[in-house]
Parts: sequence; C-alpha cells; structure tokens
Amino acid sequence: MIETHVDITTKDGAMNTFIACPEEGGPFPMVIFAMDAPGKREELHDMARRIAAVGYYVVLPNLYYRKVREFHMYMEGVTREKMFEQMDALSNDLFCDDVQAIFDHVDGNDRVATGPVGIVGYCMSGPFAVAAAGRFPDRVKVAASLHGVRLITEAADSPHLAAEKITGELYIGCAETDSWAPPEMIEALDAHLKTTACNYRIEWYPGTEHGFVFPQRGDIYNKSAAERHWERLFAMFARNL
Repeated sequence: MIETHVDITTKDGAMNTFIACPEEGGPFPMVIFAMDAPGKREELHDMARRIAAVGYYVVLPNLYYRKVREFHMYMEGVTREKMFEQMDALSNDLFCDDVQAIFDHVDGNDRVATGPVGIVGYCMSGPFAVAAAGRFPDRVKVAASLHGVRLITEAADSPHLAAEKITGELYIGCAETDSWAPPEMIEALDAHLKTTACNYRIEWYPGTEHGFVFPQRGDIYNKSAAERHWERLFAMFARNL
C-alpha cells in the first residue's frame, strides 16, 4: 500500500488529504471518500485503506480545512457543539468545489485512471456525494450515501434536486433507527427519485443505528451490517468504475 498526505490547492486554501492506493499495478479508478461529521481521523484512514486494497486510488480530504487543519471528535477539547459548528459551515456547493479541486490535482497522475470516479459519503457527507454526482455527471458514475443526513430539504441546493442529472449508479444505505435520517425523509426521497430516470437503490439495514459502519462507535457498530455495506460498495465499484 502506498500512503501519502498531501495538500490539495482549492480556491479557499490548502485541503490536507490522505491518499491510499495499491503498491503494484495501476492506473486505478479514483474513489473520493467524504468524511462524516466527527472529522478525518485514523479510523477513516483504515476504511480508505480497505477500499484501496481492492484496487482503487482513494482520496480522503479534511473537509473542515477552511477553518481548521486537524479536527476530530477524539481530540482533546473537541465538543459536539464544535463539531456541529464545523459541519454547519459546509454546503453541497462547497463540497463540489472541493471535488473539482481534487480532479484538478489528480489529472495527469499516472496512478489514477482517467475513467469514471466514485464518491462515498457518510453521515453529513451523504448529501454531498449525491450533489456531486449531479454536478459532475460525466465523471462521477458511483455515488453512495451511508446513513446520510439532509438528503431532501426545502433548500435551493437540496441534493435531491440533482438526481435527474445523475448518470451513474446511486446507493442510499439507511440505518433502521436514525433520528438524523428518519423514515419520512427517506420515503420522500424515494418518491422523488421515482419521478426521475436515476438508477438508484435504497436499502435499509435492520437492527442498526446511525453510524453503524464505524468500528470505534462501541455498541453502535454493527459488524454484519458494516460488512454488507462493504459488499454493496465493492459491487458498485466493480460494475461502474
């Protein structure tokens, strides 16, 4: 495994980013791993390594770089209030700007395939993945949201409005118990997606709670459900990237 930490230049600053890819072979399709609200941390680095190990160039940026270079919930002095402050400073448009910066950064890199790209978003980044698939339909052919929040809102930039532009495969993985993504939100999203030509799948994970894929979430972590989510992602990547 080749691992690097790089600063990707964006119009708003230097986005510190973890990158992992296989040591042998290539070029590899790129997968952008969009972090959850608790921030970029070693737990996510390990998940990025798992994706990279099966043949992908994985880019995991710190989406909070506009305000802070290092931030995660396990750092001393970090509170949930500070986390929500960071989270609420982001938007679908800002994330799409960051995706464009990633594209610019990897273009010409001989380890990165020039074909389709995948984006996976967890928690706060679920809607970002959907929005980016609509913003870059010629390039993003896989978009996955795992226990994603704010997937359909009344805001002008609600990610569901981008669905009709998506040309790739969209996956929405949902926890059975999730106050941040309640059934009525997912049902409304499903109803909207049915009015489009979007190739999508919504899947519920019985017996799970918000954050079930993360090994360090204690009793919330559900190993069998987390493994199913990996199975779904890798199958999507194999079909589309």
